[in-house]
Amino acid sequence: MAFRKVVKGTVLIGGGAIATVFGLSQFSQYRNKHDNFMYVQAAEPVNIPMKNHFPTREDQFLALQNTSEFDVLVIGGGATGCGCALDAVTRGLKTALVERDDFSSGTSSRSTKLIHGGVRYLQKAIMRLDFEQYRMVKEALHERANLLEIAPHLSGPLPIMLPVYKWWQLPYYWVGIKLYDLVAGSQCLKSSYVLSKSRALELFPMLQKDRLVGAIVYYDGQHNDARMNLAIALTAARYGAATANYTEVVHLLKKTDPKSGKERVCGARCRDVLTGQEFDVKAKCVINATGPFTDSVRKMDDQEVSNICQPSAGVHIVMPGYYSPDNMGLLDPATSDGRVIFFLPWEKMTIAGTTDTPTEVTPHPIPTEEDINFILTEVRNYLSCDVEVRRGDVLAAWSGIRPLVTDPSSKDTQSISRNHVVAVSDSGLVTIAGGKWTTYRSMAQDTIDAAIQAHNLKAGPCKTVGLLLQGAKDWSPTLYIRLVQDYGLESEVAQHLASTYGDKAFEVAKIAQVTGKRWPIVGKRLVSEFPYIEAEIMYGVKEYACTAVDMISRRTRLAFLNVQAADEALPRIIDIMGKELHWSEQKKKEELESAKKFLYYEMGYKAKSEQLTDSSEITLIPSDIDRYKKRFHMFDKEKKGFITILDVQSVLESISIQIDENTLHEILNEVDLNKNGQVELNEFLQLMSAIQKGYVSGSRLAVLMKTAEENLRERVVIPVDRSGGGLPHSSD
Repeated sequence: MAFRKVVKGTVLIGGGAIATVFGLSQFSQYRNKHDNFMYVQAAEPVNIPMKNHFPTREDQFLALQNTSEFDVLVIGGGATGCGCALDAVTRGLKTALVERDDFSSGTSSRSTKLIHGGVRYLQKAIMRLDFEQYRMVKEALHERANLLEIAPHLSGPLPIMLPVYKWWQLPYYWVGIKLYDLVAGSQCLKSSYVLSKSRALELFPMLQKDRLVGAIVYYDGQHNDARMNLAIALTAARYGAATANYTEVVHLLKKTDPKSGKERVCGARCRDVLTGQEFDVKAKCVINATGPFTDSVRKMDDQEVSNICQPSAGVHIVMPGYYSPDNMGLLDPATSDGRVIFFLPWEKMTIAGTTDTPTEVTPHPIPTEEDINFILTEVRNYLSCDVEVRRGDVLAAWSGIRPLVTDPSSKDTQSISRNHVVAVSDSGLVTIAGGKWTTYRSMAQDTIDAAIQAHNLKAGPCKTVGLLLQGAKDWSPTLYIRLVQDYGLESEVAQHLASTYGDKAFEVAKIAQVTGKRWPIVGKRLVSEFPYIEAEIMYGVKEYACTAVDMISRRTRLAFLNVQAADEALPRIIDIMGKELHWSEQKKKEELESAKKFLYYEMGYKAKSEQLTDSSEITLIPSDIDRYKKRFHMFDKEKKGFITILDVQSVLESISIQIDENTLHEILNEVDLNKNGQVELNEFLQLMSAIQKGYVSGSRLAVLMKTAEENLRERVVIPVDRSGGGLPHSSD
């Protein structure tokens, strides 16, 4: 066994040496090309004036309907589509963009939140001597630097730890990570380094320490993906692009070319999803940037065309922040089935993912319990046995569809391209597909270059390298201090606003409501444990938010952080949006129902709620059952077999504690499985059993009843805020 390890290590280190030579040769070319610059700057300034404010949605619709002909019409409001619109408009092209849902409503808001070159792709490039994958990594690392530069408020470097559990892996991984730094060249964020076992555990105390040899730390970028996508769209709008969400393409418009006699795409018939109004948008060039829906638009152009998209579902989960350090991620380079799992701090929570499973294309992908449990199992393998990884600690889960593609111009149509593909059909439809979030800008550049060439458009060179996005111009790391000092916002809220809106945070602060408290002076929170405030809902409407789902998932990220918190914030969010958008009571009800359905199916609330059902098995030992019955009967003094809000209020009043009736209703409703307005003894025992097994955590009723039992003796304050954690088994 020892001999095999030595041989294996020798082979791997030898492979690393070969890779080093390969990397050095390419690095020389890279340095020559990019001229040793540390910061990315635009080669040429944009000559088009930028509006102080982006137009209203109504103004954008008027522009779409009243413009006789655009140069470019982009279909798709994800990162790539918005990137195409920004690239085109800054070259001086008359540009329009339509999206049938919301900006970033698809894959672009459901990523791992990383801006990276792809360590695993570099490994494959080296082991297989695959120059295409190497070029993809090199391009992505350049784009990583650009993205961190043009939106510093939405992004930043993140150290990621790669734990090592076998001695021979240490030099192997070290060579690979150093090559990653080397390919980045002068745009390397920070140099990677090796950690001893003790130092690794100091920085990541939750790590599994048995057999740990050491660790390697490297740097990649992290961002708020949906807000980044929106910033690209808003920047394009401010430069003059007519951008409209909730605008569906019904069919493509075509006309006969008088010279060739062939039919050419000349625009699209569009429909306002919110009103049903239809209208034509004419354009010299139409660009298909619809991600997983690439083939549906291609078939509008040609019904006989073969599919090129091979969709793959990636599931992520969000867990409480205590599962990871505040500023250190973790990479599992080889899961049980060969996939890669990231374990990252994000928005003061912990995000884990992703899976990679073939799937059908759908606008509403649903995370499966199987994928959630797979991620949890892999996380358990890397965390200390002292940290109990519980199913109940999954606060949100989502599935995103990655649009892998085959190159339609390739002879081997079965071969999946790891890079992006730009194709121009016989009728002139330009399709951009594949690629990754990080490279959206270079994908857009290639697409507009192809469009200009195919349609003889008059435009200058690309100007998006180094072009600052919405909110970046006057942002600084200390901007939040001015928000605290000038407006009286909480420090946490101010930091959140600065990192979300950049220099536009002042516009949000100006419309924040007075709290009536000594501190904070302004800024009413939507939910107590998150820094989102009511003013963001009003501002979100200005940012083209049209539905409650837009607000909880993409203007704020509440749905991605905690589905239960998002659910509780919905009534207030809908009230505010209703006033801004003049919704009727019926419309408000529809929005509430639609948003709850979104949370239930697409954000993991269904999978979470199914951990406690009326058919859940009770697996408590007799002594625990007796203990919990006694606790229950403290509230059910009349031995009815169930407790109501009145029962809970009676106990709380006896110990001088007051909780408003709405909050109590919410607390009981979490456990009221048959929804009859009361919690029965069996439901309570099912809850306690699920908590013991780790299926449920953060139950406010369980915490309240346990603490009330203690208060009758000690009279201490009962905490009723929602918790990201749960009850420890030894003292529940």
